[in-house]
Amino acid sequence: MAREGILFGMGNPLLDITANCDEDFLKKYDLKTDNAILAEEKHKPLYQDMIDTYQHVEYTAGGATQNSMRVAQWLLGVPKIATFMGCIGKDKFGEILKQKATEIGVAVHYQYNDAEPTGTCATLVTGKYRSLCANLAAANCFTKEHLDEKLHWELVEKAQFYYVSGFFLTVCPPAIQEVANHACSHNKMFMMNLSAPFLSQFFKEPLMAAMPYIDIIFGNETEAATFGKEQNLGEDDIKEIALKVIALPKENKARSRIVVFTQGPDPVLVATDGKVTEYPVIPLADKDIVDTNGAGDAFVGGFLSQLVQGKPIEDCVRCGNYAAHLIIQRSGCSFPEKPDFK
Repeated sequence: MAREGILFGMGNPLLDITANCDEDFLKKYDLKTDNAILAEEKHKPLYQDMIDTYQHVEYTAGGATQNSMRVAQWLLGVPKIATFMGCIGKDKFGEILKQKATEIGVAVHYQYNDAEPTGTCATLVTGKYRSLCANLAAANCFTKEHLDEKLHWELVEKAQFYYVSGFFLTVCPPAIQEVANHACSHNKMFMMNLSAPFLSQFFKEPLMAAMPYIDIIFGNETEAATFGKEQNLGEDDIKEIALKVIALPKENKARSRIVVFTQGPDPVLVATDGKVTEYPVIPLADKDIVDTNGAGDAFVGGFLSQLVQGKPIEDCVRCGNYAAHLIIQRSGCSFPEKPDFK
């Protein structure tokens, strides 16, 4: 059984504001379906516009890493197995975020920022696809000093597994490197996610600084192709990219790197030790897909829930597929009261 504090996550805690919209609304803000970007000045009116334009707007706790921690925690069912750090504002949205995370059992240790509000993420759903536009606000203000506080660093030391989404590369690379170094020097497992194509394009330096420390890297087929293109690894053959990623320089030689690439309805690819294994996903009819938002986060959460229990990779992938399959039949990264994974 996994123990308290074994899993540590660090990322951008955001309140998701979700609405079903049309293509014209996306075009108004120059947004694309099935994509994720950071808000620019032109996107600032978007959040209020959503609330004013659409009757049914949902608010849920979000942010990629926090979602994965919540899903893992839900599947494990024992409080405080997962610890999460990120920065929020001292406001109502921040209170909602904390409530949503703690009620599922995640131990949150937020850094609070006086000047900025809690970050928000517009989740615009068109049919079964989603477009994410994140206004990081306070989430962008996380500092390594929060990590270095005695109480917080003790939580880092207590953990055996570390997960950071790629989105955090835009916020605090020094904190990522500090946790990565700790994991490497103590032979613990450090994991990251490619998270979105723009990170491989515009945040190459911090991503490649972290890469030698990454034991497991996650991503989807689009993110993999962009990473492959940007690193001159090719962009057409996802299996080939996966094999080249496991061969990139690695600091901890005691453990082989594992690459996990999801491909929507196509099999999950897992590459390690020079070979790629395919794991079929659970079939789902188009009519049953409610919202693909959070599917990748849920997959990681499911995967981590088995990994921290010492289960084999095939069980980790199977639970990842279970969680993703469940979440895409619901709105946002939400789940029923109890899991039924066996």
